[in-house]
Amino acid sequence: MAEVDLLRSLPQGRRNVQARETAKTDEHIRISREYGEMYFDGPREYGYGGYRYDGRWRPVARDIVEHFGLKPGDKVLDVGCAKGFLVKDLVAVGIDAYGIDVSKYALMNCEPEIIGRLQIGSCDDLPFPDRSFDAVLAINTIHNLDRAGCVRAVREIERLAPGKGFIQVDSYRTPEQKAIFESWVLTARFHDYPDGWLKVFDEAGYTGDWYWTIIG
Repeated sequence: MAEVDLLRSLPQGRRNVQARETAKTDEHIRISREYGEMYFDGPREYGYGGYRYDGRWRPVARDIVEHFGLKPGDKVLDVGCAKGFLVKDLVAVGIDAYGIDVSKYALMNCEPEIIGRLQIGSCDDLPFPDRSFDAVLAINTIHNLDRAGCVRAVREIERLAPGKGFIQVDSYRTPEQKAIFESWVLTARFHDYPDGWLKVFDEAGYTGDWYWTIIG
């Protein structure tokens, strides 16, 4: 296992944390956790504020191919694929990529090039045989479950691609970063410092790689 930043090529988004903290209510959290139109394409206080393809995942796809030593035709699963932007860019570089997500809205509004490559499902119960992928990615996804669900999800990722997983989750390194995160987060049900996440990975028998999404 190794800590590796496979999203280093992504442009850094600008978050108005103070505005989110002021606007955030239990109703915003409830609606965002439906992962419907409001979450992806509604106002910013409910989620993305408009989730549209802009090509930013292309260099990430290339970094993933290089990191895992993937060859054309290798199978990759993106767990929590949303509208399938990363799946699209992996396919574009020759990877036999697929995605799974809990959001019917996201899948119904996926990129046209990947229709048929995405399906509904949860990260803690992946409907595929053991060792059926050459790499499995779960980027900012599993923390939307409680801790027990996170352990199950990590076990599932390991089951599908032993030693060839990549998981990125919400985290923080200082109390100040934790406070900023908690003022911003809408969907994460479990979050922790890196040491706490490493305990989750160890409990699940995970042998893949990981990184953190840290706000502030």
